[in-house]
Amino acid sequence: MSDWIGAEEARARLGVRPQTLYAYVSRGRLSTRPDPADPRRSLYRASEIGLLAERKTRSRKASQVAAGAIAWGEPVLESAITTVEGGRLYYRGRDAVELSDTETLEATARLLRGGHGAALKRDARGAPPTAPDMRARAFLALAARAGSDGPALGRHPLALAAEAATLLDVLADAVAGAAGSGPIHVRLALAWGCATSGPAAGAGGGPGADLLRRALVLLADHELNASTFAARVAASTGASLAAGALAGLAALSGPRHGGAAAALRSLAAEAAEQGAEAAIAARLAQDRTLPGFGHPLYPEGDPRAGALLARFEPPPELARLRAAVEGATGKAPNVDFALVALAERLALPQDAPFALFAVARCAGWIAHAIEQVQTGDLIRPRARYAGVRPDSST
Repeated sequence: MSDWIGAEEARARLGVRPQTLYAYVSRGRLSTRPDPADPRRSLYRASEIGLLAERKTRSRKASQVAAGAIAWGEPVLESAITTVEGGRLYYRGRDAVELSDTETLEATARLLRGGHGAALKRDARGAPPTAPDMRARAFLALAARAGSDGPALGRHPLALAAEAATLLDVLADAVAGAAGSGPIHVRLALAWGCATSGPAAGAGGGPGADLLRRALVLLADHELNASTFAARVAASTGASLAAGALAGLAALSGPRHGGAAAALRSLAAEAAEQGAEAAIAARLAQDRTLPGFGHPLYPEGDPRAGALLARFEPPPELARLRAAVEGATGKAPNVDFALVALAERLALPQDAPFALFAVARCAGWIAHAIEQVQTGDLIRPRARYAGVRPDSST
């Protein structure tokens, strides 16, 4: 009897939804291989399914539940800001893809923080720091504010809203390399040379700027990801909004979060050298990931990527890579792929995908920081000690 079974049987044995099965694979709890009869489908190791099903039936202590919740597990805190449901992303109940058709990042940021601050005057801000690259300027700008801004605890929501709007401008200025006014997507487009002028472009900066606008809205928040959790932990201590945003930026800088663009470019380079099909086959044979494809929360495809990729043609080399990955694995491109494709299409700076991600997600970090402060709760989990037992004789 074969030790490999199809997805439908695997889900039936575990009693889970497709999203949960996909999450088990992404966390390394289940092994998969392509179905020889149809490489677009996956097979799952039956013995691992059996062990996982057995563990699920055992009663679990509260500490075990908490430990399992850390990595793509059950929700660990309440939030009214963002959710993923039915394969769609919602900001306070509104579809993020639909919002990206019309809204700016600034308007989306107001929505995320509950609608506060629509007509507030922003605080004064100076010139952005000088540094050779966008990432360094972003860290310096938020660090300067974190070192001087007061605690968020005990402040009126409108005061926090004004500070939040200013912080978003501070980060945008740092990425652009100069203080500016007007919509953030236009300022970035001007800094990166993809804005157009004239009557046809209007005040929106033309097609290139509009693509940046869409990307910024789609990336503004994504529930309780690693960087957002870091921002909430900092905010739970009462730290300033800038400190929360800085914590988020630090987490985003890791290769397993905001560094996905570099990993995807490495895959694209392998595909250019070896051929897309050969590069993918080699990675699968070595049990290596395919960055830019698939997402645990979107087993049917990342709607953010779909919304962006519907607006422009990816460069030919990335289009070939996409077709090859989808043919070999059935995995659709995620938003990291869409960001790299957008950056290549518009000839943006090398680190533009990270910069776009950071500026956009800062809106979410701040909204979550404000929400966390308003709960009054300190996030302080306990560790289960696994080291050498203390010597009680001393």
